[in-house]
Amino acid sequence: MDAGAVSARLREIAASGKLADLHWPHFSDYRLHFQHIYDASNFAPVWLHDGKPTPQAMAVIQALEASQQKGLNPDDYDASRWSERLQALNTSVTPDTLARFDAALTVGAMRYISDLHIGRVNPRHFNFGIDIEQNKYDLPQFVSTKVVPAINVQAVLDGVEPPYNGYKHTEDALHRYQQLAAQGDGPIVPDVTKTIAPGDTYPGVSQLTQRLRLFGDLHPDTVVDANAPTYSGALVEGVKTFQSRHGLAVTGKVDKATIRQINTPLATRIRQLQDALERWRWLPPQFPQPPVVANIPEFILRAFGPNQKVALEMNVVVGKALRTQTPIFAKDMKYIVFRPYWNVPTSILRAEIIPGITKDRSYISKKNFEVTDFSGKVITDGAVGDDVLAQLRAGKLTVRQKPGPKNSLGLVKFLFPNEYSVYLHSTPAPQLFSQSRRDFSHGCVRVEKPAELAAYLLRNQPPWTLDKVQEAMQSGPDNQQVNLTTPVPVLILYVTAVVEEDGSVHFFNDIYGYDQKLEEVLAKGQPYPG
Repeated sequence: MDAGAVSARLREIAASGKLADLHWPHFSDYRLHFQHIYDASNFAPVWLHDGKPTPQAMAVIQALEASQQKGLNPDDYDASRWSERLQALNTSVTPDTLARFDAALTVGAMRYISDLHIGRVNPRHFNFGIDIEQNKYDLPQFVSTKVVPAINVQAVLDGVEPPYNGYKHTEDALHRYQQLAAQGDGPIVPDVTKTIAPGDTYPGVSQLTQRLRLFGDLHPDTVVDANAPTYSGALVEGVKTFQSRHGLAVTGKVDKATIRQINTPLATRIRQLQDALERWRWLPPQFPQPPVVANIPEFILRAFGPNQKVALEMNVVVGKALRTQTPIFAKDMKYIVFRPYWNVPTSILRAEIIPGITKDRSYISKKNFEVTDFSGKVITDGAVGDDVLAQLRAGKLTVRQKPGPKNSLGLVKFLFPNEYSVYLHSTPAPQLFSQSRRDFSHGCVRVEKPAELAAYLLRNQPPWTLDKVQEAMQSGPDNQQVNLTTPVPVLILYVTAVVEEDGSVHFFNDIYGYDQKLEEVLAKGQPYPG
C-alpha cells in the first residue's frame, strides 16, 4: 500500500475539516485537534496496522456502537456505519479507503470522549453560570497517549465519565427504561372526568394495574384483581408510590395530573434521563468539599457529606417559572448571616415598594421597612415625605427590611457571592413547603430546615451546635455574620430525572422549559455550541 498516498489523503481531510463519510461531515470544531493527532504520527494512520484495524480501534468502535446506552446520539459517532466500513477494509483496500476509515474513527473517538466527559452542549450557551473549561481534556494528547496505545480501551473510556454515584444510577435507570420502551408503552390508562378516590368505581383498573407493574410501583407479586370495578387496596398504594416519584401530591387519588404522568410515553422519560446525564457531565470531576445542591424542578436541596452520601435533605421554594426564575450556577458559600436585613432589590423596589408608598405614606413602617442611603444610614422608618419618595424614584435611596421573624428572608441567610444576587434563606411563610409545586419566590431559594442547614455547615466550627444556631436566630444580635472557615460549593441545578440511592427513579415537570431548549439544540446535531 502506498503510505505516501494515505498520508496525503489524511492531510487533505485535516485541511478541509470535512469528511463526507460522516453522518455530520463538518468537524471544524475538532479540526485543530485532528491536525495535532496526525502531526504526532507524521500523518500515518493511528488505528490501522498493515491495513487492518488495531485491537484498540475495534474496542473504540464497539463503544461508539453502544453510545445510546450512555444517553448519547449514535448518529453523532456513525454507530450504524462501522460494520460497512470494516467490510470495506476487507474488500477494497485503497489509500483513500484507509485514510477515510482512520479519519472517521479519529473524529468519532474525539467527539465521543468529549461528549462523555463534559457533555455535548456548553452550559454557557444557555446562560448558565457553570464553567466546563477547566474540565476539558487535551484531546490530541488524550487520544494519542491514553486510547491509541491502551491495553484496556474500555477501562480508559469508563474513566472519562463523571465519577458520581448519582450519574451511575442515572445511567442504570436509562438502561432499564430503554428496555421497557423496547417492549412498548403498554395500555393507555383512561382519563377521568372527576377525581377517583379509594373505594370508587373506576373502569381503568386493568390498565392502571398493568401500567404500575410496568413502572415498578406495583410489585409483580402483589395480587390485584385487574377485573375488579373498584379502585382500592394495593392499587391505591401503588398510585401513592407513583405520585411520590413524580412530584405529585401523594393522595392516593387518581386525578387528571396523575393520569397525565402515568400516560407519559417512555420515550419522554428516556429523553429526561438523557438530559440528566448531559447535565451531570457539566459538573467538575471532583469538589474540594462536599457540595450543597438545590435542584429546581425537584424543589429539593441536599447537603452532601463524605463518600457522596446525602447528609441533609429538605424542601425548597424556588423562583417563579413565568417571571423570576432562579438562575443555574455554581459558586462557593462563604458566610452565614443570622437575623439579616433584607436589602430590597431594585426591581422589587420599583415594582412593589414605591407603588405601595405612593398609595400609603405609612407603608414603610407597616411593613417593617426603613429607607436608607447606600452606606446603610437610616433616613426614615416612618412616614415617607415627598422629598424621600422623589429620591427613591430617582434611585438615590434604597429600602431594607428590618431583621426579625417577619423579615422576608426569615432569620438566616446563606451567602455564596454571585452576579445574580441569589442566596439561600429561611422564610416567615413555611406553609408553602407543603405544596407539591413550589416556584413562588423572586429568584432566591427558601429552605425548609434553615437551622439544621446552618448547624451542618458550621459543624466543624465550635460552638455552633444546633442549639446555638437556633439561639442566634431567635434572640441573637441582628445581622450577625459568621464566616465559614472552609468555603462550601453550592450548585443550583436543573434536572428533571433524579435517581435515588435505592435506584428509584423520580421525574419532574420541565417548569422552566430548559429540557425542551436542550433537546432543540441537540436535535440540530454536530457541531454543538461549545
